[in-house]
Amino acid sequence: FEGSVHLGSGSDGTEDSDSSAEREQTNSSESDGNIPKRTRLTRASLRLSQSSQGKESHGMGALKIPLFYPTLSRVGDHDESPPLTPTGNAPSSESELDISSPNASHDESVAKDPALRDSDKDLSHRPKRRRCHETYNFNMKCPTPGCNSLGHLTGKHERHFAVSGCPLYHNLSADECKVKATTREKHEEESKVQEESNRHATRHQMPTSKQTRYKEQVTEMRKGRNSGLPKEQKEKYMEHRQSHGNTREPLLENITSEYDLELFRKAQARASEDLEKLRIQGQITEGSNMIKTILFGRYELDTWYHSPYPEEYARLGRLYVCEFCLKYMKSQTILRRHMAKCVWKHPPGDEVYRKGAISVFEVDGKKNKIYCQNLCLLAKLFLDHKTLYYDVEPFLFYVMTEADNTGCHLVGYFSKEKNSFLNYNVSCILTMPQYMRQGFGKMLIDFSYLLSKVEEKVGSPERPLSDLGLISYRSYWKEVLLRYMYNFQGKEISIKEISQETAVNPVDIVSTLQSLQMLKYWKGKHLVLKRQDLIDEWKAKETKRGSNNKTIDPSSLKWTPPKGT
Repeated sequence: FEGSVHLGSGSDGTEDSDSSAEREQTNSSESDGNIPKRTRLTRASLRLSQSSQGKESHGMGALKIPLFYPTLSRVGDHDESPPLTPTGNAPSSESELDISSPNASHDESVAKDPALRDSDKDLSHRPKRRRCHETYNFNMKCPTPGCNSLGHLTGKHERHFAVSGCPLYHNLSADECKVKATTREKHEEESKVQEESNRHATRHQMPTSKQTRYKEQVTEMRKGRNSGLPKEQKEKYMEHRQSHGNTREPLLENITSEYDLELFRKAQARASEDLEKLRIQGQITEGSNMIKTILFGRYELDTWYHSPYPEEYARLGRLYVCEFCLKYMKSQTILRRHMAKCVWKHPPGDEVYRKGAISVFEVDGKKNKIYCQNLCLLAKLFLDHKTLYYDVEPFLFYVMTEADNTGCHLVGYFSKEKNSFLNYNVSCILTMPQYMRQGFGKMLIDFSYLLSKVEEKVGSPERPLSDLGLISYRSYWKEVLLRYMYNFQGKEISIKEISQETAVNPVDIVSTLQSLQMLKYWKGKHLVLKRQDLIDEWKAKETKRGSNNKTIDPSSLKWTPPKGT
């Protein structure tokens, strides 16, 4: 095609933030000096306070720096109460902060010492403060048996309080974690230098010789990953499993290639670092208020991220959720009694698609507010970037289910704004863990683009995408483009025509063509290369899937675009 094509990154340049830290108000005297947020009350600090007062009485200084004792005040919860859940409780995204002193003798010394009482008077006019989350609570201990809570899987922290950061659980020592962290940092610096050197190179150049050699090395390292384990190693692994059970990670050496194992270790360290950041920011406490498992239908699911369920439920560590109405409960007995009288067998709203056992229901966030809020809370357990929990009224939720003789079981869902200024066709998308890697995620994406075709619009998912969401969308865009190329018989092709036929945003089309190395710039024109090798590879996979391939049938859709809000 001729003419210039706008090459965009496919992002609107904004990022969601899971929480905004509250700014502490300080007086003018604090702005002149570096005053710590927390001051531990010790004998040395008392002597320093008394000596400073003595110097002031002799005229040696006019500046008074009052000490701040966080044990003298208590911060209440100022958040507005969100709508009630089906349990009758108002879930709060932030639990009440406890600022009581970890040592009771500190409070007693404050009450007895007259000098401290004078300092307390000086502090009466100052605003109350929240607890600094960067300090460690040394009463907390790692739940791994035999662990002293020292070290961290990332190699960047001195202590840990959860299994995710425990070196012992991962069969490592604290020193080994530090060495691995240093190695990872070196590799990251080298990759940044390489990216900086390639920034001014041609955008659409072929892989360099160094990249080609690296790809060959990775292929060579992966050749023996499915060769199996020797009998001695199997016995060693079984002995480790029997002696430690679930308190230690299984031995992973020689199960796969060293390259893949290192990638897995990097992912573990990154996830542990993300959890540590959430803990420091106060979104989760040291392993106490995070739901670790949920009982959902006939599945017990391990959670991945923190979700702002009410504190009385989050502290239990395990939640029981009705798979039809999504009401959450505290115990198996309450769930059993609820299931005996729950009349729901499918999501509320209108069934807009059905083919075989697969159905899709359109649920209005304004009409079914409680269900949609519970759905968002459930989804946050498996999504990192999700920030919408309670304000569900401006959104429509499309819930995919799989039916059997007991009801319609939740497979996944996606939400979209009723009126999107940027024509986003997906705001949030999730496939439940028990249905992942079965093609349902691609079905949800395909269904969202089918709705865009009916609306005669070009759609795109809202940014930023989660890691799994980005992988799914890239795979879908690649499949759509290769199918279009396979059926295309002309000689000239247009990005605009592809976008109109597939409802995929032109920016996403261009980025996918670039990743497939099918878009080149030659003699002032952009050319689309029809790579027959990629098309043949895609066709072979389609043939191999056969009738088991899960796809959306447009003829089974019974839906008209909603009018207004």
